[in-house]
Amino acid sequence: MAPLSKILSGVSLLALSLPSIATSSSSTEDSVTQWPLHNDGYNKVVEWDHYSFQIDDQRIFVFSGEFHYWRIPVPGLWRDILEKIKAAGFTAFSFYSNWAYHAPNNQTLDFSTGAHDIAPLYELAEEIGLYILVRPGPYINAETTAGGFPLWLTTGDYGSLRNNDTRYTKAWTPYFTEMSKITSKYQVTNGHNTIGYQIENEYGDQWVSVSEKTPNNTAIAYMELLEANARENGITVPLTANDPNMNSWSWGTDYTNGEGNVDIAGVDSYPSCWTCDISQCDSTNGAYVAYQVVDYIDYFSEYSPTLPGFMPEFQGGSYNPWGGPEGGCPEDTGADFANLFYRWNIGQRVTAMSLYMIFGGTNWGGIATPVTATSYDYSAPISEDRSIGSKYYETKLLALFTRTAKDLPKTDLIGNGTQYTDNSDVRAYELRNPDTNAGFYATFHSNTSTDTNEAFHLKVDTSVGKLTVPQHGGVIRLNGHQSKIIVTDFTFGSGSLLYSTAEVLTYAVFDKVPTLVLWVPTGESGEFNVKGAKKGSTKSCQGCSDVKFIKEKGGLTATFTQSYGMSVLEIDDIRVVILDRTYAYTFWAPALTTNPFVPETESVLVSGPYLVRGASQSGSKLALTGDIVNTTTLVEVFAEEKVKSLTWNGNSVKTTRTAYGSLKGYVSAPKAIDLPALTSWKYKDSLPERFASYDDSGIAWVAADHMTTLNPRTPTYLPVLYADEYGFHNGIRLWRGYFNDSATAVSLNVQGGTAFGWSAWLNGELLGSFFGDDTSEQYNLTLSFSNVTVNTDTPNVLLVVHDDTGHDETTGALNPRGILDVSLAGSSSGFTHWRLAGTAGGESNLDPVRGVYNEDGLHAERVGWHLPGFDASSWDSVKGSDLTFEGATVRFFRTTVSLDLPTDHDVSVSFVLGTPTGSPLTYRTQLFVNGYQYGRFNPYIGNQVEFPVPLGVLNYQGENTISVAVWAQSEEGAGISVDWKVNYVSTTSLDIKEIDDASLRPVWTKERLEYA
Repeated sequence: MAPLSKILSGVSLLALSLPSIATSSSSTEDSVTQWPLHNDGYNKVVEWDHYSFQIDDQRIFVFSGEFHYWRIPVPGLWRDILEKIKAAGFTAFSFYSNWAYHAPNNQTLDFSTGAHDIAPLYELAEEIGLYILVRPGPYINAETTAGGFPLWLTTGDYGSLRNNDTRYTKAWTPYFTEMSKITSKYQVTNGHNTIGYQIENEYGDQWVSVSEKTPNNTAIAYMELLEANARENGITVPLTANDPNMNSWSWGTDYTNGEGNVDIAGVDSYPSCWTCDISQCDSTNGAYVAYQVVDYIDYFSEYSPTLPGFMPEFQGGSYNPWGGPEGGCPEDTGADFANLFYRWNIGQRVTAMSLYMIFGGTNWGGIATPVTATSYDYSAPISEDRSIGSKYYETKLLALFTRTAKDLPKTDLIGNGTQYTDNSDVRAYELRNPDTNAGFYATFHSNTSTDTNEAFHLKVDTSVGKLTVPQHGGVIRLNGHQSKIIVTDFTFGSGSLLYSTAEVLTYAVFDKVPTLVLWVPTGESGEFNVKGAKKGSTKSCQGCSDVKFIKEKGGLTATFTQSYGMSVLEIDDIRVVILDRTYAYTFWAPALTTNPFVPETESVLVSGPYLVRGASQSGSKLALTGDIVNTTTLVEVFAEEKVKSLTWNGNSVKTTRTAYGSLKGYVSAPKAIDLPALTSWKYKDSLPERFASYDDSGIAWVAADHMTTLNPRTPTYLPVLYADEYGFHNGIRLWRGYFNDSATAVSLNVQGGTAFGWSAWLNGELLGSFFGDDTSEQYNLTLSFSNVTVNTDTPNVLLVVHDDTGHDETTGALNPRGILDVSLAGSSSGFTHWRLAGTAGGESNLDPVRGVYNEDGLHAERVGWHLPGFDASSWDSVKGSDLTFEGATVRFFRTTVSLDLPTDHDVSVSFVLGTPTGSPLTYRTQLFVNGYQYGRFNPYIGNQVEFPVPLGVLNYQGENTISVAVWAQSEEGAGISVDWKVNYVSTTSLDIKEIDDASLRPVWTKERLEYA
């Protein structure tokens, strides 16, 4: 994702009403002469021109979605996400790899332990039938700490980063080399599925001056180093880039021949508010306006005329920042957003588009940057808890169409404007395939920010001449924030639509005869004409009315109104299925092939289930896989006539044959699931370090004694108290400063990023705290010693417990975390020395499965109280789900609970944290589930109270260790309520036993006691 301050910078928002553009389309011969298909000489499998990507001599609409494997550290669940992407009609997915996740220190690369092994991701893509766009960075942004840079890189020892500095080059080379080597094994050029390899991310430094074309030679050299490394290590697919602001890398018409340029670059755009805090979304273009679209055509035409309309990132949703609305902001980027903006892009001649995100996942551990809380749900079509709903289904309606519309990847823009309609509040973009004359009319409100109900007729150009449709009564409607794509001369198998005012969902060919699926919003009318047809009849009318067949010159026209349900018409031997939106949401076209193109004879059509993951056919037997939620579901299947029997997840389904040839049967509902209560807890104090008597000479502690640093922020106090200097990079760190003489107060300036906090104790007594807020990245306080005891005969120990919320992105990655300045009032000698503790083992990565970002520096974490297998039987006990205590300290609560969930059910579970009535909000909490840090709960700042935890982290068939570390920042103490709930239950084809892998949950070992 783009840096927040730059997402919309330089983007030209469309005026509320656009003038039409002149008709302009080159002949096919002229287009090929001017802009031929090319491949930059690396392979002949992936080629491109100004129309689209072409793979194995077939043009493709690349509809992709971004998915981060490192945000769901359970490899068995990657199948779940990819199958849902495939089921929605996507042809590809995209992923950032994360240098930080794989490199705990600058001597180690881990691509083999647990979820660090990414080979299964490439293999799953091939098995499921999805192309891959790989985005290795080295910088990725992604609202992840330091933008995906490993935090050992943030000290200043490697230069200012993202340039050709030899120190930085030496740092990224091993990681980037390994990513290139791994990916090279899985390219489409050698029979696998990777079709693109992105260099860097949102890197816009090619020019010192864009207007004067003054090149930035340092940036160019950096890009060329990355490109050379990729090629030297086997990458033969196109190198890609994403331009975040439509004004940066590779500016000018000589797009692919300039220094540092990649093969295919595209636009990175977030036209809606990229954050749930809309107050942040005003830009250089003025105030944020919901549903305001952006003009991309001029950019593509002027700056990348030989390249396809490519969007390596297009807004899939928005993330929820600290202090944002509880549950995010799906209302701004929900189903209506998906309907309008994704169709808008098609009207802008986009033929390759990747949604950021298709599944966001969770910022578990210390992955997040300060702008986001634990959730990275991103209002994505697949929710953080892996559920799907209206946004997913709405996206599916378009994705299945783009997979079906074989003429769509090659179109010219003929014109746009309100002259296409009889309603000035509606405009259209006319796209036309120069080879087949197939037309696509993308229709929108003239002012897309309005949500009025507009009726109109559309003027179209067809193979029989110009028409105004619908012709026989009725209207086309844009009701609310909606758009429609009206097709003309649309081929489906042996049939052809002259036009259809109902949108095409998909089609399939069975026994050489096509079945066409159309849909309209519930209660709306539609009209379509099948070329060459002579007769029509109604075979089933569930919710339909006003069905008429009109014979016309050259074909047969059908009109209808469709309320809730599915109707079936027969026109000659063609079967036409008509759906309202509700029925269309759960209508599927699972592939019988692993070919991402899904040829028209290689799918079946299925109506009814919550999710259809896949299909396979063997003779007369059809096997479907998928998920059922809530109630027993009617499943209806359209397939070849020879299909006589049906199984669902391996179980036989009793079916009947309908009059129009489909099979119908019922699939049972899932079982109800109840979770055991979380009411029996053990607890212990987890802040012994606040007392002067605590011994900090053990291996958990290091001397904070550096007198110099290469960090660009010049220290105002020595020794340097920047935590990263000493190999402690994330979350909570503990600083112990010693002084001998009397003092009256301490002034502290601590930096930790948005929503961070800190507390200070002297000789075991609380001095004060900064509770945190959603705007402050650093904070200073002067804390008086008047109410605490200052030793005169023994050393005094100041303990500063400092939380941080991750490193800043882009140029802010080097901003230090720790104590920027400290001074004692009334002291003649000041501090004698400092000691520092953080993650047990520092960069040594004691827990390679969970990784170095999973743990912070609290005593409980260092000694492993959060891990399965630790014996807490001697601790004090407390009953109930409300955990309260008094005093400023950290208390660690732990319980174990066994689950015995059915292995043919997918049970999604969230933990729910809250503050009991009357308890203070001035506390900070970490949630641990089987050793994984899966939640940061800061009620003083607010927003997230539910924390989904996936299968695999949770043990469905055995004991689970659940813990919370509660840091009370005031003497009032703290109180927290801990519960869990079932988000949804489905019967599923997922292999629950395989996903629930015990090796992902390493247990406690006594070696952890050394870090006390």
